[in-house]
Amino acid sequence: MSSQSLEIAKTRYQKGKIAFESGHYREAVEQLEKASALLAPNSRLAGEVKIWLVTAYEAGGRTEDAIALCEQLKRHPHWETSKQAKRLVYILKAPKLKRPQEWMTEIPDLGTVSDNESKAYFTVKANKSVGKKKPPEPELIDLTQVDTKDNSFIWVALIAIGVILGSLVWFSI
Repeated sequence: MSSQSLEIAKTRYQKGKIAFESGHYREAVEQLEKASALLAPNSRLAGEVKIWLVTAYEAGGRTEDAIALCEQLKRHPHWETSKQAKRLVYILKAPKLKRPQEWMTEIPDLGTVSDNESKAYFTVKANKSVGKKKPPEPELIDLTQVDTKDNSFIWVALIAIGVILGSLVWFSI
């Protein structure tokens, strides 16, 4: 493999990662597949690219392709790649959990609503603002009512601490 094809593969790999993180899964799959084709199949970088390709397949709805590629990567010579592939296969083959209907939020299709109705929909919803309650302000305390005389307990405690420290110093000599 030439250094030029390695650089092209790295560039496509970076473009694929960026596309994946941006939610453009088809583009990510395309870039990652092209990067994978340019790399030696048993290299560490090829394994890393293919792991990203597995996640892009899954995100793009191609779960069977993702599982098939993971099964191949479980036998990859790079230890970290095979370890990640085993974990991903376990996740991909796990049963899909059903979500209760009350967890779901329906978003109305505003494409079927005329302009006047959609404006009315938004204005009605906007008027139903949730009134946040302000936290209650703390009560002001009249400082003339506060007892500010010295507490005799503090003096007793200070004298006791002094006696204890003095006796510790006396006995340590």
